[in-house]
Amino acid sequence: MSDTPRVTGLGGIFYVAADPEATREWYRDKLGVDGEYGPQFAWADEPKKNPYSLISHFKDDAYIKPGKGGFMINLRVNDLDGFCADLKKKGVKVLDTADEGYGKFAWILDPNGVKIELWEQVAEELP
Repeated sequence: MSDTPRVTGLGGIFYVAADPEATREWYRDKLGVDGEYGPQFAWADEPKKNPYSLISHFKDDAYIKPGKGGFMINLRVNDLDGFCADLKKKGVKVLDTADEGYGKFAWILDPNGVKIELWEQVAEELP
């Protein structure tokens, strides 16, 4: 890698919630992610070769709906089918699922109406 100053990855997602503590508890209890300031992730835990995050832009909010706020959070999972089964047992409604070949997807809403896209990366290399 170059020594040139550069962006190295996604640092976080920040948004306003009516009850931040209840939101953190939901992410911990329903999605199994926790941390000192909210859900935290470590790339060292990612089993796929060449894992990546991206920032994607849309002309309108059709893909974001029924989420609120004009944005969506995409979270990587290692076993989408198993994860969705666990979510359903915890009372979380899975809105839809899709297998796009390069990855499998499912969508849920957090307690604030923020749409969460769950993604299991299938391809080992960058698309």
